[in-house]
Amino acid sequence: MSHPQETRTIREAAEELEDRLLSPWAARSRASRGRERPEEECEVRTAFQRDRDRIIHSKAFRRLKGKTQVFFSPRGDHYRTRLTHSLEVSQVARTIARGLGLNEDLAEAIALGHDLGHTPFGHAGEAALDALVPGGFRHNEQSLRVVTVLEKDGEGLNLTWEVRDGILSHVPDRRPATLEGQVVQLADRIAYINHDIDDAVRAGVLSLSDLPPEVPEVLGTTGSERIGAMVRSVIEHSRGRDSVAMGGRVAEVTERLHRFMFERVYLREAARAEHERVRRMLGDLYVFYVEHPGVLEREYSQARSAPSVERAAADYVAGMTDRYAIDRYTDHFIPHTWEE
Repeated sequence: MSHPQETRTIREAAEELEDRLLSPWAARSRASRGRERPEEECEVRTAFQRDRDRIIHSKAFRRLKGKTQVFFSPRGDHYRTRLTHSLEVSQVARTIARGLGLNEDLAEAIALGHDLGHTPFGHAGEAALDALVPGGFRHNEQSLRVVTVLEKDGEGLNLTWEVRDGILSHVPDRRPATLEGQVVQLADRIAYINHDIDDAVRAGVLSLSDLPPEVPEVLGTTGSERIGAMVRSVIEHSRGRDSVAMGGRVAEVTERLHRFMFERVYLREAARAEHERVRRMLGDLYVFYVEHPGVLEREYSQARSAPSVERAAADYVAGMTDRYAIDRYTDHFIPHTWEE
C-alpha cells in the first residue's frame, strides 16, 4: 500500500510542534512580525533558530571574548568575559523558558545577542561614551544597531522583530514585548549576580562569608544553589501567567544581594579608580577619532557610511575589544621608541 508523499518541511514540522506544545503566551516562529527585509524561509530552521545562528556566526559575537565583564584585563583563565556571560545568560534563559513552556529558541537568540553592542571594559566604557556621544550612548541601543546596521559590512543580520525587541529591551527600564524577552531580562541579572560573586571571590575582593546572612539562608551557599533558587522562583511565580517575574522571599533577597554587589564590588574604591582610567582612555580615543576623521576612515572601514563622524567614532570605539582599545590608545597617545 502506497503512502502519500510527505510534503512538510522540517521547519514546518517544528512550527506545528510549537503550536501543540508551547504555552498560550509563548511566541510562535510562524507568527513572527517578520524581518525588515523579507526572505525565503529556511526548510530546516525556524525563524528564531536562524536568528540564533546568525548571531553566533557574527563578528560582534566573536569579539565578546575580548571584552571585560567586571574585572579589567584579568590574568586568570577563569574570569568571565562578555562572551561567557552571554552563554550563561542563554543557559539560564533556556531553563526558565522550558519550565514556562515558552519558545526556547527565541529566548536563546535574544540572550546571545543582548550584549553585542557593549563597549570594551564593561559599564565604565559605556559611561565614557555616554558622556561624549551626542544623544548619549546605551549598550542596548548599540546592540540593536550592531544587528540592524553594522554587521555584515553594513547589511545587518536582518533579524526578526521579536529578537530585535528583546535585544533592545533587556535593560531594567524597558519592558520586552514577548515573555521570552522578559525571561532574558531576568536571566541576565541572575547570571551576572552569581558569576560576579564567583569572580570577586577568585580576585580576593570578597569572601563568601561577606555575603548578607539571608543569602545562604534563602538562596543557598553555592553558586549552583543560588541560581537554582532564583530560577525556580521565576518559574513558580510565573507559570500560567502572561508576565514573567521572580517572586516572594527569593525576589527580596536577590534584590538585597544585587545592592550588596554594587556596594562591595562594582563601586568599591579600587574599581572607581580603574573606571576613571577607562573613561579617560576611551574618551580620549573617541575625541581623537572625531577630530581626525582621516585616521578614523583608515582604521574603520564603515566610517564613511555612518551618518556622522561622531556616530562612526562611537561605533568604532564601542566595537573594540579591551586589548584592541589599549593598542589603539598606545598607537595614538604614547610616544614610540626609536631604534638605531
